[in-house]
Parts: sequence; structure tokens; C-alpha cells
Amino acid sequence: MDGPLNAKHLFLGLIAVLLVVIGVLPVLYMLFGSVFVNGHFSLDAYAQLANAREWTLMGHSFALASLVTVLTVVVGVPLGVLFAKTDLIFSRFFTVLFVIPLLLPPYIIAVSWSDLWGMGSGYSILIHASRALFGLWGCVFVLFSTFLPIPMLMTMVFLRTINPRMEEAARLVSKWPNVLRHITIPMIMPGILLSAILVFLLSFGEFGVPNFLRYDVFPVESFTQFSAFYNFKAATAATIPLVAITLIVIMAEAAFLRDKTFQPHAFAGKDMTIIRLRSGRVFLSILVGVIGLIIVVVPLTVLIIQSGTFAVYAEAIKRAGDSLQRSLVYAIIGACLLSFFGFFTGYLIHTKAVRSWRVIDSITLFLFALPGTVVGIGLITMWNTPWTNFIYATPVIIIFGYLARYTVITSRITLTQLARIPPSMEEAAQVAGAGWFRRMMLITIPMAKRGILAGWLAGYIFSLRDTGVTMLIYPAGHDTLPVRIFTLMANGTPQLIAALCVLMIMVTLVPAGSVWLVMNLISKEEL
Repeated sequence: MDGPLNAKHLFLGLIAVLLVVIGVLPVLYMLFGSVFVNGHFSLDAYAQLANAREWTLMGHSFALASLVTVLTVVVGVPLGVLFAKTDLIFSRFFTVLFVIPLLLPPYIIAVSWSDLWGMGSGYSILIHASRALFGLWGCVFVLFSTFLPIPMLMTMVFLRTINPRMEEAARLVSKWPNVLRHITIPMIMPGILLSAILVFLLSFGEFGVPNFLRYDVFPVESFTQFSAFYNFKAATAATIPLVAITLIVIMAEAAFLRDKTFQPHAFAGKDMTIIRLRSGRVFLSILVGVIGLIIVVVPLTVLIIQSGTFAVYAEAIKRAGDSLQRSLVYAIIGACLLSFFGFFTGYLIHTKAVRSWRVIDSITLFLFALPGTVVGIGLITMWNTPWTNFIYATPVIIIFGYLARYTVITSRITLTQLARIPPSMEEAAQVAGAGWFRRMMLITIPMAKRGILAGWLAGYIFSLRDTGVTMLIYPAGHDTLPVRIFTLMANGTPQLIAALCVLMIMVTLVPAGSVWLVMNLISKEEL
């Protein structure tokens, strides 16, 4: 039997400590350093927060995040219902299509729309559209296209947790619109609210799109103070509103949604009641197709057309081939480590193996919700010393950034998979005398292999697309492809930038599709 201080508790405790050191301590170190000048406490760096410009930036950030959140939820939830609960034509194809923008750095979508307006610069209507693109509404549209899959997928997942008998009983006395409005949607409301929180935080902390479309927000201000003026304290002060808003939202999520959104359901996905669309099936399929055409197909097609000939791609590979190789290597290493840390973090939370399991869960979500600029400045502040140069001056600092931001993704995937494994399996092996590591290797990990592979895929995608953290912390000569594209946008030709964006799409989608096929060979069940 496992003792109070056995290998399980020691190992999982070490995982928790490493997550705190990699993710939390840099943020605390950054905040601590901003209020001490030459060993004396000072709030001079925070005086700028009272300026009118700072309040304007706050208003811009709130406006952007709020509009994106409302639009993604209003459109994403109906799409999730259509894809998961109806006989919509090509629903599986549409699901994959709408997810594609989420797999890419958001600024790539902004680049494609900018190229489209540039290609039609002779037409007055496109001139007006181009002016609208560079500002609030352009940022809203691009981020809406990028984050729309979040409420859509969350709706699909939580619809599988509803007991179909409740809907069947309601159908005896009412039609489907009333059942959806009064039974189905209220039951999945915690998932919808959680998706809204995630979209709000990701939009609030987005740096690349507002920077490219010239819309001033807090993350851009923080990045500018650091990269242009090398003012660490001013950059830290500019992150305080971001940290405060993130903390408030995470605390609200922990207080009102945590216990409602991550409880396992025995009937998840079984015998889901399907809505027959009948006469509206073709119309709704065409409508969904038009939406997908506008927000996914058109921008991707524009990039392919703009990139032009093979000579442009040859130039793109010549200019950024080294960055492409580094991106693949770092993403693979990051995905492997994220799978490792995510699995054991998820196991720690699932089994409540340590008393602080709720704190660990909140920490991972907090670090993911923090803007990349905040995490990046924190890592620089903590590790940029002569004694830690072996980390700061090497790609290790980039991997630390990946682990700090994206462990929550792999841990939540693990939680979902572990909820499907009967605890009696591990308990029986424990009674038989098998140690914890042996139980992990022979029972839990093999039974959770699909979730581990899904976590690896998610870790690879998010590591590959990362821009906000990597832009700040990459050592000289170790820039990744998203960072190289972003820096070349200042002096590169539109054709070169488009070709680099297409290469970025290919190195994301091809491995993702390959791993997805492997996962389906392992199990025929849908994700």
C-alpha cells in the first residue's frame, strides 16, 4: 500500500514545484523587481497608470475583448449545436474547416486580409474596407475568425455530457427550439461561460493582431516599452492591468464554474439525440458553408495566390529556412515535455494527490490566460543573470515559455481521458502489491495513450504558433518561423510574407493531420 510520503506524492510534488518555478516565480520576480529601485521600495514606475493614455488603452483592450467574446459566443454556440446534434450536411468537414484558424498565429489571418485589400486597391469599396481593417473592427473580425472554434468546440463537447433522456422527456410536450432554449442550452451554460472567459482573456492579451493592424492596446504598450525603450519597469507597470484582470477572471471561474465544468459524466456521448433538420437542412448547410468560405477559405486562398511562383517559395526558404527548422525542433521538444508535465499535472488534479491540487489547476489556467508579453518579460527578468546564462542564452528559455503557458492544455486533455478510466483498475493493481510507477507504466499510461497523443498534438500546435512569448525571449540566432515572419513584415515584400505564411500553415496542418490519423487508428472513437 502507498504510504503518506511515497514515490507518488514525491514525484507529483516535484512536478508541482517545477511548474511554480518555471511559470509563477518569473511573474512574481518581475512584479517584485518593479517596486524596488536600488534596494528601496518605490512605486514611481506605476505613476504612468494614472495617465489618460493608460485609461484609453484599457478602454481599447476591453472593447476589443468584449466584442470578440460576444461575437464568437453568438456564432460559435449555434455552430456547435449544428455540428454535434443535427444531421447537417458535411458537418464533420465543416468542423475541421472552422478549427483551422485556431491552429495558426492570429496575425497570419490579418496579413491575408491586408493582402486582399491591397490586391483590389483600385476599387473604392475595397479602399474603404482596407481603412476599416486597420483599427478596432479589423482586429475584432480577425480575432473572431481565430477564436470562433473555442465556443464551438466547447459546445460540442458539453452537449455530449447531457443525459439524452432529459431531452426526450421534454420532446414529449414541446418542439426542439423550446427544448434547446429551456433544457439543452441551460445545461451546457457552464461550458459556454467557460469558453467566453477563455476568448475574453485571449483577446484581451493578444499582441500580434493589434500591433499589425495598428490598434493600441495594453499588450502592445508593454511590448513597446520593453523592446523599443528597454524600460523594464515601465513595461512591467504596463502589464499590471493585464495581470489584475486575468486574476479577477480566473478567481470568478474558480468560484462559479470549476466544479460544474470538469465533473465526469457516465453517459458522455452515448445515444445523443439527433435533431432532424428536414427542409432546412440544405439552407443551413449552405449558410454554414458561406461563413466558412468568408472566414477560412478566402484568407487562405489569398495567401496562396499572393505567394505567387515557386521562385518566391525558394526565396522564402532561403530567408527563413533556418527559422523553420528551429520551429519544428522546438515545437517537437515542447510538445513532448508538455505531454509529460500535462499528463502528471492532470493526474495530480484528477486524483487530488496533493492538498494544493486546486491551486495547481488555477496556476496552469492563470499562466495560459496571461498575455504572452507578461510571461516573456517575467522570464527575462528572472533568468537574465550571469549565473543563469545557461538557460537565458539558450533555447531552454523558449521551452520554459512553452511549459509556462501551455501546460493547462495538455493537463485538461489528460483530465478528460482519466475520467474515462475506472479507478478500480489502478486500485486492484495497488492491492496486488504493484508500486505506483509500475501501475503508471502498465495500467494508467497505456489506457490514457489516446489522451497523451492528443495532448502531444495540442502541445505541438500551440508551441509552433507561439509568437507573444517567443518574440521577447528568443536568444540571438534562435528565432522561430512565426517570429521571423513578424519581423520581416516591416521590410519584406507581400509575396515573400505570403509565402512564409503558407509554409507556416503547411508545417502546422500536415503534422497535425498525420497525428490525427494515427489517433484514429488507435481508436475509432471521435475526439
